[in-house]
Amino acid sequence: MEQIWIDNLPDDVPSEIDVEEYGSLVDMFETSVSKFADQPAFVNMGATLTYRKLEERSRAFAAYLQNELKLEKGDRVAIMMPNLLQYPIVLFGVLRAGMVVVNVNPLYTPRELKHQLNDSGAKAVVVVSNFAHTLEKVVEQTQVESVILTGLGDLLSAPKRTLVNFVVKYIKKMVPKYDLPHAISMRKTLSKGRRLQYVKPKLSRDDLAFLQYTGGTTGVSKGAMLSHGNVVSNLLQANAAYSPMLNEGKEFVVTALPLYHIFALTVNCLLFMHKGANNLLITNPRDLPAFIGELKKHPYTAITGVNTLFNALVNSEEFKQLDFSNLKLSIGGGMAVQRAVAEKWQNITKTKLLEGYGLTEASPLVTCCPYNLAGYNGAIGFPVAMTDIQVRDDDGKVLAQGETGELFAKGPQIMLGYWQRPEETASVIDEQGYLATGDIGYMDEQGYFYIVDRKKDMILVSGFNVFPNEVEEVVAMHPSVIEVAAVGVPNANSGEKVKVFVVLSDKSLSERDIIDHCRLHLTGYKVPKLVEFRDELPKSNVGKILRRELRDEVKSA
Repeated sequence: MEQIWIDNLPDDVPSEIDVEEYGSLVDMFETSVSKFADQPAFVNMGATLTYRKLEERSRAFAAYLQNELKLEKGDRVAIMMPNLLQYPIVLFGVLRAGMVVVNVNPLYTPRELKHQLNDSGAKAVVVVSNFAHTLEKVVEQTQVESVILTGLGDLLSAPKRTLVNFVVKYIKKMVPKYDLPHAISMRKTLSKGRRLQYVKPKLSRDDLAFLQYTGGTTGVSKGAMLSHGNVVSNLLQANAAYSPMLNEGKEFVVTALPLYHIFALTVNCLLFMHKGANNLLITNPRDLPAFIGELKKHPYTAITGVNTLFNALVNSEEFKQLDFSNLKLSIGGGMAVQRAVAEKWQNITKTKLLEGYGLTEASPLVTCCPYNLAGYNGAIGFPVAMTDIQVRDDDGKVLAQGETGELFAKGPQIMLGYWQRPEETASVIDEQGYLATGDIGYMDEQGYFYIVDRKKDMILVSGFNVFPNEVEEVVAMHPSVIEVAAVGVPNANSGEKVKVFVVLSDKSLSERDIIDHCRLHLTGYKVPKLVEFRDELPKSNVGKILRRELRDEVKSA
C-alpha cells in the first residue's frame, strides 16, 4: 500500500525518529529529572511533587523493593490505584528496580483481580486502602508475597494528610473494612528505602517494562508484553507528532484518564515527562464540579481524555466559563471522538480536539490527526512516525487506497506478544511483524485513515474494552440463565453500552436481578445497562450464537 500520508504531514513533523534516543524508560526518566529537577512534575489534591522529589522517592521505593522485599529484575509488581502522587513514585520505582509494572484497575471485582494477579505472577502489589477489601478476598489464592498499602492522602503535608485520610475513612466512609495484617505502609517503605542502597539494573530496549492487560477475541484478559523499547518508541512517536506545539519545561497537562490506562500512561505521564511538563492528576473525574474546580486553579496548556469526558465538559455551564487562553492541545483517544462533541469543544475552547487511534498491543498510539488540522473530519489521522498500516481483505490481500478491510499495523511500538500465550500471539502478529488490529477501515486520497467498524465483537465503553465472552460468562453463572449473548449498543455518552439477550429457565427473573448479579462480578463499565429476555437466540448451523444478528437487530430498531 503506497504511503502517500507522508506528503500530507505538516512540514515540521518528522516521518522518522531516533528510537534509540533512550536505552530504556529509566534513561528517559533520569534525563528528565536531571534537566527539570526543581520544576513541578505532578500536582494532586493541592500538593506538588517536583522532579527532584520524584527522583528521590522513586529511588527509595526501588531500593526497598530490591533490598527489603528481595525482588529481582523481571519480577512483576502490581499497582492498584487511581491518579494520586503515589502512582508515579511507585511506577518509576518499579521500573528503576528493573521490574515489570502490572497495572490493575482498582475497581476490579475479586474475580477479575485474582485472574490478573495469578496470570501475571505478581509477587508484590501496591494498593490504596479504599480497595484493600477487594484484595483481601483473593490475595491468599495468588503468588503475591508482599502487600504495600497507602491512603489517599498519604503524600500530603502532615496536617492535611491526617485530615484527608480521616475524612475519607470515617466521614465519607470510602474505605470498607479489610484485614491485611502483613501489609506494609508505603510511607514506611519510602522512609526505610532512603537509607538503603539502590543499584541501577542493566536494562535494554528488549527488557519487559509493562504487562498491560487487555481482552481479546476469546474475552480472556491477557497481558500485552510492552518492552522498554516499545514504550520509548511510542512516546517519541507521540513527541514527533505533537512537539511543534509543545515547549520544554513550559507545559501543564490535565490528566483525568487513569494512569493505569495505556493512553494516559504513554501520552500524559511519559510524553509530558519527556517534555518536562507539570501534570495535574485528577483522582475522580466523575465528580465534575470538583474537576472543573481544579481546572479553574491552573493555567493548563494541554488536556487529554475520552469522548465521554469531553462530552460531559462541553455540556457543563461552569466549564464554559473557564479561561482557555493557555490551552493549545486537546487530544481524544480510547474511543471514537464524536463530531458534535469535537465541534462544541472547538467552539467553546477555540482549540481543536485531535483524535488519535491505538490499542494496548501498540503501546498504544498507531495514528493521530495532525496538529494543524482545520477541524473535525471523522478521520483517525495519519500513521505516527515509522509506522506502516496495511488494509487487508479476509484472504490477507493488501487493498488499494479507498478500499475497506482490516487494518494491520507495523512499527517499533508493537508489543512483544501476549504473556505466556504464544498461540494467541501468533494469531494477531504475522511473520512480517504486522499486528491485526481487528478494526475495519480505509485510507482516503489524502492519506487519512478512517475506522468504519470493528471485526472483533469487542464493545467499547468510554474508551475501555468490554469483551462479550467475559460478560456472558458472568451472566451464565446465574442458575436461572440458559443462554446469553452480549452486544454493544450505541450510546451518546459512552460510545457504547452493554446489552445482554438472555434465555431463562425461571421466567420470574427481572432485568434488575440480572444486573445486580453482574455487579457482584464485573467492574461498573462492564455491567449490562440493558437486558432483553428471549425464548431463543439466533444460532449458526453448528450451534454458535450469532451476535452479529443481534447487533444488526439493535442497529435497525
